Amino acid sequence: MLFEVWAPRPERVRLLVDGATVSMERDDDGWWRVDVPVAGEVDYGFLLDDDPTPRPDPRSRRQPDGVHGLSRTYDPATFAWTDAGWTGRQLPGSVVYELHLGTFTPDGTLDAAVERLDHLVSIGVDLVELLPVNSFNGTHNWGYDGVGWFAVSETYGGPAAYQRFVDACHARGLGVVQDVVHNHLGPSGNYLPLFGPYLKDGRNTWGDLVNLDGEGSAEVRRLILDNALMFLRDYHVDGLRLDAVHALHDSSEVHLLEELAVEVDALSAHQRRPLSLIAESDLNDPVMFRPREAGGHGLTAQWSDDFHHAVHVALTGETTGYYADFEPLTALQKVLTRGFFHDGTWSSFREREHGVPIDLEHTATWRLVVASQNHDQIGNRARGDRITEVLDEDQLMCAALLTMAGPFTPMLFQGEEWAASTPFAFFTSHPEPELDRATAEGRLAEFEKMGWDPAVVPDPQHPQTFLASKLDWSETDPDRDGGRHARVLDFYRALAALRRTRPELTDPSFAAVRCEVDEASRLVLLWRRDTLVALNLGDDTAQVPLTGALVGGRLLLGTTAGPRLDTAPGATTLVLPPHAAAVVAPRPRP
Repeated sequence: MLFEVWAPRPERVRLLVDGATVSMERDDDGWWRVDVPVAGEVDYGFLLDDDPTPRPDPRSRRQPDGVHGLSRTYDPATFAWTDAGWTGRQLPGSVVYELHLGTFTPDGTLDAAVERLDHLVSIGVDLVELLPVNSFNGTHNWGYDGVGWFAVSETYGGPAAYQRFVDACHARGLGVVQDVVHNHLGPSGNYLPLFGPYLKDGRNTWGDLVNLDGEGSAEVRRLILDNALMFLRDYHVDGLRLDAVHALHDSSEVHLLEELAVEVDALSAHQRRPLSLIAESDLNDPVMFRPREAGGHGLTAQWSDDFHHAVHVALTGETTGYYADFEPLTALQKVLTRGFFHDGTWSSFREREHGVPIDLEHTATWRLVVASQNHDQIGNRARGDRITEVLDEDQLMCAALLTMAGPFTPMLFQGEEWAASTPFAFFTSHPEPELDRATAEGRLAEFEKMGWDPAVVPDPQHPQTFLASKLDWSETDPDRDGGRHARVLDFYRALAALRRTRPELTDPSFAAVRCEVDEASRLVLLWRRDTLVALNLGDDTAQVPLTGALVGGRLLLGTTAGPRLDTAPGATTLVLPPHAAAVVAPRPRP
């Protein structure tokens, strides 16, 4: 078996494998190699210079004893796939569902998550997006503190369980999107600097900068590219969510993101299935998804936080911190019709102009992935509280309508489809006392500008913070809480079915979207072609006289409060009780 590692820094590298120590030979590019007569899964590590402690492989596929322990070989080709007929799932028209494996089920494993996949099919999900699964220190974590990028965490079941999960998803017609983090490494178990110049001077929000453009950066970039291709090729994943790409500091002639897009496009062509790259970007810059031929990076899509902020403020009235600019309903109107709210406008939170306009004529609306709830917007609140705490079920259904009947690619967050009452707090399990303190203190400092009370922030290191964030699946019982959860779940299922049967709801043209708002009555009227999505966000009943093809139209879907159509000769009025919403289709053509 060939063992190799890029380690230009040490003068000597030895391999510790299966209890034996073997010398390795170095080439001119800093790669050390040795062929050893072992087979199957074996434990191994690298001894650097005279350090007696073996270090894990930067490309380790397994870390059975944690991030500080020995690596273990794993051959993904040994898995017996059953998805030979799988042709993929494209992002346009799809519904994405974001979940965290540790809190999605009581057991918190990949195999346990398989048992809930049929539920996702029932609510119209097309793509399951997993929070990071890379190896991290401790027993539970969001996954963004990973250090073993190639190793699926043993907490979730390891690489074989990951393959079983992807295979099970494909068997049900579900694609898989994996969230990957390449902008920093976690604070515990990062041994990469011992091997070579993986990091460079400078820091971003979460740690030292990854070396993408300095001396030795070619191999660092190759590590990231190979990690991405591993998930797509070896583990049959259908797309990647690229975490916080604005924190990738790269001054190279060809940006890492463009290089990644080129290689993924080549793999997609070879495998004859769509492979998606979805950026999380704080830049509000369409360069992310603009085609390479037009000077962009050529990614598939990007998250849009502006949509979340506009919906959140419109429904909750919360205007602290970065929510302040989204107070008027016209912010929601702009987001729905132009994609970004901040597209070169002044951001009071950032205290500068922010964003770049989207080319509405040549850009498909599905290139923005939007959510009314996601792991960041819930988990980065002081208590990890959901909007279910402050909104009634009609308002929750309004949020669902804006997300799933709006013009963009909708993403749901685990449990939102039944108005889950459980929080999703920020949690960690760092064994080191100094990291325990630093995490708690850093968490409090993050909330100062948002004006949230630090006294209510749960301790990220306390086990109960993690346990309280686990979904309570019994809430889907029709008898729980007066049937509230079941009614919201039924609405999501009905809305998903509507997306599948009404092509105007997945029309990707900005030209097919029109929106009017009334600040006084809090009325929002959103047209998808000639179909009307009407929302009464106010506290009084609203009457909407319908015109044109909507006269004599059909009520396709309504929220719990019971919107109705009042019809008189030659006139139709949509009556919306407080907080109610409805979807109205034009009258059938003769």
